[in-house]
Amino acid sequence: QVQLVESGGGLVQAGGSLRLSCAASRSIFSINGMGWYRQAPGKQRELVARITSGGDTNYAGSVKGRFTISRNNAENTVYLQMNSLKPEDTAVYYCTAGLNDHIYWGQGTQVTVSS
Repeated sequence: QVQLVESGGGLVQAGGSLRLSCAASRSIFSINGMGWYRQAPGKQRELVARITSGGDTNYAGSVKGRFTISRNNAENTVYLQMNSLKPEDTAVYYCTAGLNDHIYWGQGTQVTVSS
């Protein structure tokens, strides 16, 4: 099992930046797939970015070039650097970890981008 705690959300103006953090309760060295999802009001949850244990990444088309996912295995933390934020990035952002054929979710952190 693993518990995930997100932080770093908040209110920011369009064009601004935020960095989200996801702290895991155990070592993430052996956790291959870790990622960030988001869910906006009235919309389905969607994948934002994913990173493997080897550092391979993939991004949703809507955030490519603006967001960067990274992981620090020594700190058991995954980050999401979000630049050039847009109002349509407003959502609750969730951290995920795939472990033993189960997907674990954090409680989410709210990101609100004002125009």
